Order: sequence, then structure tokens, then C-alpha cells
Amino acid sequence: MEQSDLIIDAFGRLPQAVRGAVHGLDAAALNHRPYPAGNSISWLIWHLARSEDAQVAPLAGHEQAWTAEGWYKRVGLPFAVDDTGYGHDSEQVALVQVQSAEVLLGYYEAVHSRTAAFVSGVSGSDLDQVVDTAWDPPVTLGVRLVSVLADGLEHAGQAAYLRGMVLAVGTGT
Repeated sequence: MEQSDLIIDAFGRLPQAVRGAVHGLDAAALNHRPYPAGNSISWLIWHLARSEDAQVAPLAGHEQAWTAEGWYKRVGLPFAVDDTGYGHDSEQVALVQVQSAEVLLGYYEAVHSRTAAFVSGVSGSDLDQVVDTAWDPPVTLGVRLVSVLADGLEHAGQAAYLRGMVLAVGTGT
């Protein structure tokens, strides 16, 4: 297996994890926070998608789906258009309220489609290209993609765990 095939396969696993975390949940379940400072499924999936969008779009040389496809309007959150959720405090997390799983999935699917198209064109030698010199050592494309993927899988897993909690206490379906 080529290195790029591994990246393609890995990113291909995220959609199932995201869909599994939100499938069949109503707004109350998606927006439920297990304790006052906890994250909701809505926040976790929104942040996952925003982070992937914000990090992969510049690598691919295109505008983020968030703005290019008007998702910031459809999702309708009270944040600056460039906000990804990084560093959000409890009050900001509470502001992420979605009306349906469809809007979350729609945005995530738009981001994933763009990511999949980009990574399918990446070669093994591309993965060694330095894309960020602000770090020591400088960050290569391969390292950046693995970082985005790891964060995405972590947040999808957190959302899946929270889904189990929400369903166990009957918060909403």
C-alpha cells in the first residue's frame, strides 16, 4: 500500500463515524451537554468539520466550504465566519445549537467531499512537502493530514460516546 492510499483510507473512515454519532438524533439530543462545561454532539461535530475545513482547504488551494458554499449561513451560529471552535469556553460551546442532524451532516459531508478529492490526488512525495514553518520541526503535508485526521477521529469518538449517554438517559431521539 502506498502512503497516499493509507491517507485516503483513513479519511474515508471518518464519515461513518460522524454519521453514526448523529444518526436519528433530534435537536435536543444533539445540543445536550452532559454537564454545564461539557461539549455537545453538535459542538463536537461542528468543530470537527470546521477544523478539517480550515486546515485542508488552504492545502488544497481553495476556499473553505463554510464560506464558499454558504454553510455559515445555513448553520447560523453567532461566531465570526473564521471561528473553528478552537479555544472555545463553556459559554461559547453553549451557543452551538443546531436544528437538525441534517444540517450538521450536510456541512460535514461537504467538507469530507473536498478533503477526499484533495487527498486522492496526493502522492507519497507530496506528503514530505513542508506546509508550515511556524513549528520546530516544520510541519509536512503528511504530518498535517495525520493531525487533522487524529483530531477528527477523536471528536467523532467523543460524539459517539456522548450519543450513548444521551440515549441511555432518554434526552431525545
